[in-house]
Amino acid sequence: MRKTTQAAERASGSSFYTGMRILPRAQREAMFEIYAFCRAVDDIADDPGPREGRLGALQQWRADLAAVFAGAPLPQLAGLARAIHSFDLRHDDFLAVIDGMEMDVRADIRAPDRATLDLYCDRVACAVGRLSVRVFGMEQKPGLALAHHLGRALQLTNILRDLDEDAALGRLYLPREELQAAGIVTTDPVAVLAHPAIAKSCAAIVALAQAEFGKAAAIMVEAPRRVVRAPRIMAEAYRLILDRLVARGFAPPRAPVRLPRTKILLIVLRNLL
Repeated sequence: MRKTTQAAERASGSSFYTGMRILPRAQREAMFEIYAFCRAVDDIADDPGPREGRLGALQQWRADLAAVFAGAPLPQLAGLARAIHSFDLRHDDFLAVIDGMEMDVRADIRAPDRATLDLYCDRVACAVGRLSVRVFGMEQKPGLALAHHLGRALQLTNILRDLDEDAALGRLYLPREELQAAGIVTTDPVAVLAHPAIAKSCAAIVALAQAEFGKAAAIMVEAPRRVVRAPRIMAEAYRLILDRLVARGFAPPRAPVRLPRTKILLIVLRNLL
């Protein structure tokens, strides 16, 4: 049986790990299980192997989840089953995450239109948020709103942070409309990232992410502080990453931007007060 400690080990490489550690035990273990699930399906999406095999692996996850929700989980998913039962996590949200990963597997995403990017963000980020706010104990309406806005803010920041890493996989998540507005007609990831107008197309995504962070902050201000400690930490850490990306700029060469663990710890401590 997969122990919760194994899920925690899987989460330990995440920038969210320290923030998750502050949660009460049941919530902490549930978040580790959610993260382990997300990491597992993300690894499938990023695997360099044949697409058919990866699609089959994602389909197996759908079948395994169906068994969990039917009350007959595989032994290695006992921890996830406990989290689902304890916090009434929704089957559709888990499936949405898998659907998002499938978008990456079926074809390398290159300059999607805004509608496709919005759908992708909802599946790979907002759906995770919808699972998370149930664990945090938020009321439904503000919880769903926070999942939407903070999920989008985090994912858009990821897109800006991982431009070169994604390009190495043949992917480019900057929306087609913003590329065209900057005068970039190619959708080849390497060519786009070398284009002198890349900063202009990224600026539009920066502005969108900043607006989403602002909406998320407004929701969290109205919520009990103890309920939104973890999402506050996530938001503050990622907002700092976004600020550092803006300060660095998006023209090549782009030095990687990561937060040291000491900085994340300071953010956690500030939100414990």
